[in-house]
Amino acid sequence: MAPVVLELCKCPQIESCVAVTAQHREMLDQVLKLFSIRPDFDLNIMSEGQTLFDITSRALLGLDKVLTQAKPDVVLVHGDTTTTFAGALAAYYHQIEVGHVEAGLRTQNKFSPYPEEMNRRLTGSLADLHFAPTTTAKANLLREGVDADKIFVTGNTVIDALYQTVRADFEFKHVDASKRVILVTTHRRENLGEPLRQVYKALRALVEEFADVEIIFPVHKNPKVREVVNEELGGLKRVRLIDPLDYEPFANLMNRATLILTDSGGVQEEAPALGKPVLVLRDTTERPEAVDAGTVKLIGTNQDKVYHAAKELLTDAAEYRKMSEARSPYGDGNAAKRIVKALLWRHNFLTTRPEEFLSN
Repeated sequence: MAPVVLELCKCPQIESCVAVTAQHREMLDQVLKLFSIRPDFDLNIMSEGQTLFDITSRALLGLDKVLTQAKPDVVLVHGDTTTTFAGALAAYYHQIEVGHVEAGLRTQNKFSPYPEEMNRRLTGSLADLHFAPTTTAKANLLREGVDADKIFVTGNTVIDALYQTVRADFEFKHVDASKRVILVTTHRRENLGEPLRQVYKALRALVEEFADVEIIFPVHKNPKVREVVNEELGGLKRVRLIDPLDYEPFANLMNRATLILTDSGGVQEEAPALGKPVLVLRDTTERPEAVDAGTVKLIGTNQDKVYHAAKELLTDAAEYRKMSEARSPYGDGNAAKRIVKALLWRHNFLTTRPEEFLSN
């Protein structure tokens, strides 16, 4: 949302304010600092051992007070977090217009990813404006009965943020310049346990086979992830297990990597924009556009499948080039500008509906 916040601040017709729940305090603060954003409201709801029930109830009650005080005409929420759903629900209870940024992503499996898939769908049911990143996302919304006039294809703001953050002269702490880098991230609830163990065994085999490969793995703080990571990969040469990175170094590390293995949703969008092949450690994805474009492959978590898919890209130059040179379908860096223009058009500050991003 940072590019949207910054673009709103430039617009004289719109008075904006920023509310954060701090559902994830550390992840939030480093982004606010990077983009020089100071929230007007900070609920600071994060607590040790928090559950989905805790996050939802505290966010909803806190945002009730925020909306009572701020009295906005429009509430913008983003993506698929529990905060997103709570923000849309709070706005609905106050009968305030809801704009959903990154709308229309679907897997059609309510438990994969969990709880993100239902957070998206429920937010979509409450939204009045749908800022779909791609034409595929728009088609999903149309199938669900959303009025076409309420859908705007904008590209994804994550690409705006990425292009504002990646730079050629970034200095790394964790990278051996002589090695090919495999960047790994895992955190999905549905992959905990044996699925992750299968992935890590495949990574062990890869690093043992390829002497010129280094694995850099920012390990999620979930103890269930860390336990299996340390059992399977702890102490291995050329496997760097590091703490989760802030957004700026992580974005630049993606740009430095040769190959990325992930179960993250956002990385599936960011890495293709940087020309990096992505192997997705999931059986479903709400971002099929990159699969169709050829920049992303769904490979699941089976040890043999993970190993052979990664090995192919490390040994087959033509296959690597095919994935890395495919056009990213997710944005051109101007999504935030399109969102602000759509808001201005919706509220009669512009007479012409703004042009949309052509993702196909």
